Amino acid sequence: MFQQFKTASYAHAEYLCKTDLSMLKDKIEEFLTWLPLDKVYLETHRGIYDVPREKMEAIKELFASYGIKTSGGITSTLSIEGHEKHTIFDVLCYTDSVYRKRYLEIVRDTAKMFDEIILDDFFFTSCRCSECIEAKKDRSWPEYRLDLMAGLAEEIVAAAREENPDCFFIIKYPNWYESYQDCGYNPQVQRDIFDGIYTGVEARNPQYDAQHIQRYLSYSLIRFMEQIAPGRNGGGWFDEGGSSDNMNAFVEQASLALFAGARELTLFNFESMASSPLTAVLGQQLERMDQVLGHLGTPMGVSVYEPFDAEGEDQLMNYLGMCGVPLEPTPVFCEEAPSMLLTASSAKDPDVVEKLKEYVRKGGHAVITSGFLSSTMDRGIRDMTTAVPTGRRASGNVYFVDNYNRNHRFYCEGRRPVDLQVLDYKTNATWCQIGLITDECNFPLMLEDFYGEGNLYTLNIPDDFSQLYRLPKDVLTDIGRVMTRNLPVFLSADAKYGLFEYDNSTFAVYSFRPVDENLEIILRGDEYKGIVDLETGREYYPLLTGVEPQKRFDAAKAKSEVREQILEVPFTAGFCRFYRLIGKEE
Repeated sequence: MFQQFKTASYAHAEYLCKTDLSMLKDKIEEFLTWLPLDKVYLETHRGIYDVPREKMEAIKELFASYGIKTSGGITSTLSIEGHEKHTIFDVLCYTDSVYRKRYLEIVRDTAKMFDEIILDDFFFTSCRCSECIEAKKDRSWPEYRLDLMAGLAEEIVAAAREENPDCFFIIKYPNWYESYQDCGYNPQVQRDIFDGIYTGVEARNPQYDAQHIQRYLSYSLIRFMEQIAPGRNGGGWFDEGGSSDNMNAFVEQASLALFAGARELTLFNFESMASSPLTAVLGQQLERMDQVLGHLGTPMGVSVYEPFDAEGEDQLMNYLGMCGVPLEPTPVFCEEAPSMLLTASSAKDPDVVEKLKEYVRKGGHAVITSGFLSSTMDRGIRDMTTAVPTGRRASGNVYFVDNYNRNHRFYCEGRRPVDLQVLDYKTNATWCQIGLITDECNFPLMLEDFYGEGNLYTLNIPDDFSQLYRLPKDVLTDIGRVMTRNLPVFLSADAKYGLFEYDNSTFAVYSFRPVDENLEIILRGDEYKGIVDLETGREYYPLLTGVEPQKRFDAAKAKSEVREQILEVPFTAGFCRFYRLIGKEE
């Protein structure tokens, strides 16, 4: 067994109905050849399959004979003959009393067999049947479904407790967090109804899968759920779907979840993973993770304000995470955060601009996106910046970086053009720090404004977020420099690196790149003199050090000096490394 985390798997009802105990025994032993197993979630119901209680009890005993704990699982899909619903995935219509009654029976039966139950991520509804339309009345679908599913959550937890007062009930949330409210997932309320939550960290292929989820989500969603229900996020759940053709993409789901502090990993599903070659590869990687994780502290990063039920610039933070920016998403506006990112989703909060003004005025360091700017033009954001969205577009691949604070301008070129919305601004009232150059003009990619004692930056986001990956290394470096201003480490690299920082002077870097290359890691300030690889013990020291003047508009101090130390480390494609910062006195 691993020391830093637990491993689990999920056996679905169709498999449990069709297999016999001898075949199941073989599967258990095959699984244990590659990976230890602390727990298995045994599904009692899915779709048309219900596992008979007598058989389930025998299955529980078999797993127990191997020292494997068992919990119950339910997938909330159902098709009742003669009472069909026109729905996606056969998810239930919870407005319909026939479906609701049958679902409560399933919950009660499961609670009789298990002291712990997890709901697979089908505990939602997208039904628009006539009965739902009538019940919704003049509410929006999100409003109706959020209320419906919150009420149902209370009902099923109460039903389970009636059958088994000791039942610990867990809701698993899916990876498509930006769509929760439209399908009734309501973590703001449900976190206080269920005993625990669980997180789906399945990173699908963003190019060919409709979800367009970036691989950084396997980290960010664990962090987000940890902020939603501190200490009650059970772990990360992933499968081989969407990544079965890429071993790195499969294994990194587990790695990134563990980087984020997941306490348990659940592999879906038991039948396929027992025989998959991916399980052997995963077992080797988890042994490595187990040796390193104990050296890492609590994750930290740029605070990303993602209010409950928000939408807008969906998945953008994960694209930025893939550009080497360490992020810490939260449903709460963190007034004490050293730095923060606000996207169009943040504008869900009607008071967000006033909160932002107060934060920056007191010395806060904030980056807003062009989506946030557009969403708050009528809410006072013009008090902080002269930037105005125009709706016009510009395209190019040549840039200047003109950092007012660093008194330094240079030019760089990307391989492919990027399409941006044109932001108008007033020169010298607002500073263009990064500009996109066209034939005889230029347009802002990043703007800077002073407000009170702090700084506000506006980052112009392409309509196609993946075009962020086209930005050249020097542009991404300056964006990373700005966004991580209060963190000890940032990267100078092309896109497709992940940076993960911790509060005990450790950090990790993950390469999503297709090629091996040298990576530049930049240390900020004088506190540290180098880094050491936590696994190999190899030390790295700066190639170049220097004091670069950083002008800052400050009533008490007009100029400060910030030292940036550049280290170069060799990096393997699809690999991760762990480092500790070496203190100046060591």
